Amino acid sequence: MTGGPRLGQTDGMNTDTKDGGGSRTRAVVLAAVQGLVLALAVLPSTVLCLVLTLVSLALIPLGVGLVTTPWALAVVRTLAGTRRRLAQEWCGVRIPVVYRPVPADARPWTRTAGLLRDPQTWRDLRWLPVDMTAGFVTALLPAVLLLYPLEGFAVAAGWWRVLADGGTYWYGFVPVTDQPTALGAAATAAVLLVAAYPLAPRLLVVHFRLTRALLASPQEELAARVRVLTETRRDAVDTSAAELRRIERDLHDGAQARLVAMGMDLGTVEMLVDKDPEQAKRLLAQTRRSSAEALAELRDLVRGIHPPVLAERGLGDAVRALALRLPVATEVEVDLPGRADAPVESAAYFAVSEILTNAVKHSGADRIWVDLHHGEGRLRISVTDNGRGGAAPGAGSGLAGVERRLGTFDGVLAVSSPAGGPTMATMEIPCALS
Repeated sequence: MTGGPRLGQTDGMNTDTKDGGGSRTRAVVLAAVQGLVLALAVLPSTVLCLVLTLVSLALIPLGVGLVTTPWALAVVRTLAGTRRRLAQEWCGVRIPVVYRPVPADARPWTRTAGLLRDPQTWRDLRWLPVDMTAGFVTALLPAVLLLYPLEGFAVAAGWWRVLADGGTYWYGFVPVTDQPTALGAAATAAVLLVAAYPLAPRLLVVHFRLTRALLASPQEELAARVRVLTETRRDAVDTSAAELRRIERDLHDGAQARLVAMGMDLGTVEMLVDKDPEQAKRLLAQTRRSSAEALAELRDLVRGIHPPVLAERGLGDAVRALALRLPVATEVEVDLPGRADAPVESAAYFAVSEILTNAVKHSGADRIWVDLHHGEGRLRISVTDNGRGGAAPGAGSGLAGVERRLGTFDGVLAVSSPAGGPTMATMEIPCALS
């Protein structure tokens, strides 16, 4: 769920320079290191995947490929999935996943046919040769821009005598034969180093944009979007129906029952007020207590529908109020320069409430941290606890319900919860603040 430092925003570079030149220098060095690691991994992995897949496809007529092709394509998908994840974590470039589902219990030939009918499979295979050529170059360029100038400075420091060995040594387009030409090489190296400052991070973004151009499909992405919206709409309707049933049940079993009892007690008081005033006073006191309890239940019910503090003061203060009621020490950091739409705030509030409840009940944590901020057009909320870990959506922890709630607004939930902890749940909802 948590990745390395991002070099830029979605589809571009982050121009925020709050840390000045030091931050920019770290970004350049980081881009060079990440690009070098990527380049060293790109060539062998893509060549291996391409060779394995081509051999497996060639063996299909012999029957062997029916068994090996799903395995080879699974390796390709894993490689492509890793590149998608790195694109998002390192440079904020989003590459959608639009594979068609294949039944897990399908027979080998059925699975192979299903995989080969998936257009995304052929996009993956088309990406492999481009990735081992243009992808390798664009990944390596940030490191070259940063490291190649070091050779130029070394040449100017006297290494030209060793490298030239009585002849001419070429540094880029500069022929080095003596000290003045060596200084020319150093000047060229300085120009390259200056160019690396703005270009190195952007070249890494170019690499991932190239990957997106080959792996992504606007048509498939739109179809996947329609499927997601259909599912989330159905979930929203089901959730709303369940919420209405809960409200009806709570009213019927709680406040309504107390109000009926109060009416009966008041009728009894009317009959006893002249005959037994003391008993009438006791019934009135009981009725007053019942009215207070009914009012408290109605307030809790209203708070469960839409907390007043959320409507009046916004998401940040509502989460702070929620944290104050927890039995576990909870720190809340809020950086929201405005307010989101009411439905988005409500979904985010109840998602945070569900995750905090899970943390208190199941994690064994003694400290929780909540962070809310908005950036790049997204509301981002992280909830971290120092508990025992092991939380996962679909494991009966209520996280699946949180995913459905966020999915209604095209939001996502990511959970990192290794055994032994800590647990970090991160939610992102696309929205604008007003």
